Amino acid sequence: MSATPSTPASPPGELTRGFVERLLGWSADDPALSDRCRLLLLDGVAVAAAGAREAGPTLAASVLASSGGHCTLIGRRATTLPWEAARINGMAMHVLDYEPMWEPPNHAISPLLPALLALAESREREGHGPQGEALLRALAIGIEAQGRLRLSSGQFEPAKLTFHPPGAVGAIASALGCAALLGLGTHEATMAVGIAASRTGALLANVGSHTKALHCGDAAANGLQAALLAERGFGADGDALGSPRGWGNAYFGKGFDPEPLLAPLGRGRALDPGCSWKLFPSQFATHFGITAALDARTHLGAVAPGDIESVRLTVPPMPYIDRPRPATGLEGKFSWQYTAALALLDGEVNLETFSDARRHAPDVDRLLERLELRPDPAIPGRFDQMHVEIEVACRDGRTVACRCAAPLGSLKRPIPAARVEAKARELLEASLGAASAEALMQSLGRADPALEITRLMGLLAAEAAVAARESKPMERV
Repeated sequence: MSATPSTPASPPGELTRGFVERLLGWSADDPALSDRCRLLLLDGVAVAAAGAREAGPTLAASVLASSGGHCTLIGRRATTLPWEAARINGMAMHVLDYEPMWEPPNHAISPLLPALLALAESREREGHGPQGEALLRALAIGIEAQGRLRLSSGQFEPAKLTFHPPGAVGAIASALGCAALLGLGTHEATMAVGIAASRTGALLANVGSHTKALHCGDAAANGLQAALLAERGFGADGDALGSPRGWGNAYFGKGFDPEPLLAPLGRGRALDPGCSWKLFPSQFATHFGITAALDARTHLGAVAPGDIESVRLTVPPMPYIDRPRPATGLEGKFSWQYTAALALLDGEVNLETFSDARRHAPDVDRLLERLELRPDPAIPGRFDQMHVEIEVACRDGRTVACRCAAPLGSLKRPIPAARVEAKARELLEASLGAASAEALMQSLGRADPALEITRLMGLLAAEAAVAARESKPMERV
């Protein structure tokens, strides 16, 4: 892998072009990086196969998908136009909040991978040959782009975010990744980034609603459309990122730092430092509380809901996940209180944890009434520096206190690829059936260098997926 492109740094006033040159000039051919991107691809499509069953993507498909086009809608019988597939599949990939987390905080997969899948599927159908290897390179480029854009924002703590990060950076990275897959030159790719920069933004007020997943779906679709427009000569400002009225200043003002956009390249953020793999389908900070609660339950042994007298959860200040009484299971994914309570009650946190039926069960309401949240300003809010503490008191006098500074799967507590594969297999078997799940996992293995995206998407749209969904209806909001 080349460390940096051979082209010189761009002169002042051409930040966007320099950013594009640097990333398009990166070979991204490290075998370890390719293996990591295959694993990210597997995790992403497995999460999307499970997420396709949710109400948000289902409603969006009923409204936004046209009858034209040949791009696969994951978990559905229908096909549609590439950008429509990117939008709906992006929602499916994000709606469970189950895909990896990067530092600074961002979901880099769901705003990017669905666009690349739709574009690669289209290109294969047009006769361009297998697109899998090119997709993996484009995925690495898009992940790197998002990391640099997030660093340039200066916003590292969730409590200080002004926009939902995938909505703020995802479309730009999607455009650049799609430009790489299309083989666009520097000028066209710079135009794609400029077009996409005007199609960014996502309100944090919508966290906990159907619209949160639409942030990622829109980013994927808008980035893909930007690249296709630029390929045909559609124009934008030449420095839409660095202009005084550009993306950086508009969104982050004096906090915007252009230097990360032009920093030297290493092995790529997909690999170094990599991501935190999610083992619970909820907002990542809640994984700290879930882990502490599961540890507390282990120390207490068998405990009935009525045995718990009180729970105190000490956390960094994050107002948007301080939700003592989430109205729905979906909103519960973004609640310190709900996720910790369910870990104590059930000894696990899984997809069923966030059903409306479980949210409104009497034992859940009783424990939420006994749970006190204590935001502590002395605890950093950065995922790589934070911790959460839980104290549980029982009616019989037993007490336990546990602390989590790094949940399993995080950068400080890494898990092997086999653990990620096991998560993917479980999701795929539940969504597609065992035979299709096995075929899909084989297609993403290193033994299949061709990696045909049409075959992959065909497995994700197999009749088994629809049959599994219809035979096991899940109550979702």
